[in-house]
Amino acid sequence: MKQFLLTLPWNIIGCFKGRNIFWHLAAIILTWILVTSGFDWFYFQSTRSRELRSWMFPAVIIGGLLPMTLPFLLLLIGGIFRSAIATRAGWAIGQAALLGLAISSAYKVITGRPHPPRGTALDMSHVFRFGFMRGGIFWGWPSSHTTIAFAMAVSVFILFPGKKWLCIAAILYACYIGIGVSMTIHWFSDFAAGAIIGMVVGTTVGKSFADTELPSRGKE
Repeated sequence: MKQFLLTLPWNIIGCFKGRNIFWHLAAIILTWILVTSGFDWFYFQSTRSRELRSWMFPAVIIGGLLPMTLPFLLLLIGGIFRSAIATRAGWAIGQAALLGLAISSAYKVITGRPHPPRGTALDMSHVFRFGFMRGGIFWGWPSSHTTIAFAMAVSVFILFPGKKWLCIAAILYACYIGIGVSMTIHWFSDFAAGAIIGMVVGTTVGKSFADTELPSRGKE
């Protein structure tokens, strides 16, 4: 808990500090390219089908539930088995999910992008309602599901560099969540921008927790 609270304000700043700000700009520029080139609409028309939706819609549910349950599960395991590794992972993943949600929601507040339509041929991929709270914080650009998933996955990747199977599983999870929501409730550019911003968050959080020395007896 102490490390979570101590690193939180610095990691908020760190997500926008130095070269990280250029990754945010890259997400914005990439979105502009995907929207103006027509790729967003092309992807929408190519991927909206009942078959794909049946395979991909679970990503919406999993991507919403896992960030809320996994940190608490790891903290519980860490407490029961007195595992400093599990406890640190729980706090790190929890902070990564929290910052991913906060940053993506902050962007949504000012971009106000409508989610993809259902059952209509009207191209809405270029619509952004810039301002304040013109589109709420639950829909729009970037995808919070994707941002959080990649933030969690990258933090795991940094915390456990020697566990290849875990790192691969984390990245595959993030990709499934991101691609899943891009085929159901989001535009492709929402996913692309969310992945970039999520990796920035995950790298920032992961490094701050990885730099902390674990207790020698496995207790905190």
